Amino acid sequence: MQANPTTIDPQEVAKFEAMAAEWWDPNGKFKPLHMLNPCRLDYITRQIAEEFDRDLRSELPFAGLRILDIGCGGGLLAEPMARLGADVVGADAAAGNIPVARVHAEQSGLKVDYRHTTAEDMAAAGEQFDAVLNMEVVEHVADPLAYLTACQTLLKPGGLMVCSTINRNPKSYMMAIIGAEHVMRWLPKGTHEWSKFITPDELFDLIRQGGLTPVDRQGFVFNPLTWSWRLSDRDLSVNYVTASTKPT
Repeated sequence: MQANPTTIDPQEVAKFEAMAAEWWDPNGKFKPLHMLNPCRLDYITRQIAEEFDRDLRSELPFAGLRILDIGCGGGLLAEPMARLGADVVGADAAAGNIPVARVHAEQSGLKVDYRHTTAEDMAAAGEQFDAVLNMEVVEHVADPLAYLTACQTLLKPGGLMVCSTINRNPKSYMMAIIGAEHVMRWLPKGTHEWSKFITPDELFDLIRQGGLTPVDRQGFVFNPLTWSWRLSDRDLSVNYVTASTKPT
């Protein structure tokens, strides 16, 4: 399927294509995401539960909800959403990710609709979702506003978008690029471009321009002593996440 050239950066897609087979290796190139995933899921599930008045203690709390995981990669978020009962579509512009995600979901006994496509193409087709998970993608696209506008189009009125990215400041350069790519070698060198990082205020402005209403933002903070991540209301200095809603 032809990717929309206004937002898809072919060089960024190629980076993740090259790493596709390693998505489910917790010690491979996506180790940082595996480490971050419990913290991401905690935020995502609580935001969805609050927005749609769901009880996370129930067996299938997200039953009846249609959720899009855009930039789904190997399915690290799509599969947990399916386990919670949601009707899940996983979309990625990197074609190599889709077979990996499909095979793993099948092996896990989960039904996820994985597609090699873009937010723009799905929006043009009239697709609609209750929630869009837009995690660690916006810093890789060529036109963040056009991309976020497409995500807004994909939401039903009253729908929820959860969007995470990386702040742009000296600390994020040291942590996300020097630390993660050069020192710890968690990611291949060149995975991120510091100039594409987006500050929380910039992202809120882009979200508003795209037609959504920001309602929350929190930081993902790494503790090197416990080797774990936590959510923070105050520290958004490196990784952070936002929630926004589409007006009814």
